Amino acid sequence: MNILIVGGGNMGTTYARSFLRSHIADKENMMILEKSPEKAIQLSTQDIGTVYGSAEECFPKADLIILAVKPQDTTKLFNDIKPLADSQQVFLSIMAGVKMKTIAEALGVHKVIRAMPNLPAQIGMGMTAFTSSDEVTRIELVTVQNLLNTTGKTVYVEKESAIDAATAISGSGPAYVFYFMRAMMESAREMGFSESEAELLVTQTFRGAVELHNKSNFSCNEWIQKVASKGGTTEAALKTFNSDTLNQNIKDGAKAALDRAIELGKG
Repeated sequence: MNILIVGGGNMGTTYARSFLRSHIADKENMMILEKSPEKAIQLSTQDIGTVYGSAEECFPKADLIILAVKPQDTTKLFNDIKPLADSQQVFLSIMAGVKMKTIAEALGVHKVIRAMPNLPAQIGMGMTAFTSSDEVTRIELVTVQNLLNTTGKTVYVEKESAIDAATAISGSGPAYVFYFMRAMMESAREMGFSESEAELLVTQTFRGAVELHNKSNFSCNEWIQKVASKGGTTEAALKTFNSDTLNQNIKDGAKAALDRAIELGKG
């Protein structure tokens, strides 16, 4: 299968490296289309496939086209590639908010898969939700899922609306975690720890908590109860979180991300 990645940014290059590292694709079948001449030159030195600056040079060769550009750039992108698109090609989009119907109608194609990865895909620990149009065959869908699995875990969802929801939860989610980590590190420094000590305390705490959760059948509520003994320090912190409606603030933030994903789809 000849793979063309449109966009040589973080996610585009993450996919190229992951596919090659897992040997599910090889450099001879990997193509990257990058409009910036400077970035194209830089990418050409990274040994992750053949880099092109013009769609005409690479589009006809591709079986799978991965659209990895910013959703704000779709209008120009679609205008550039529509004359080159083939109905037998499979289009995998990771553009936030852009609907499969929009892609299909803009390009005159039928086989469209929409996915939402997240940043930890860069280290093979990503979470990707994906769905597809009815015209995508089972073999094509399994092939794409195998490709996505090289970057971490995947989940197939029946309804496309779930992709916007995944954008708000797992797509944006790493930033929420970093936000909470940053606040904890700031607290640690205010309590007298050095910057390196604060970072170690917080990062190892997060890592350990996630591993505990993954290696047990306990829910988050059950783990909270195990840590928060009555009248203890953890209970004091949790009471403050609850009184300040932190839980609702987090939900409101995720809802704002969902609303923005939906808005992008309309734009």
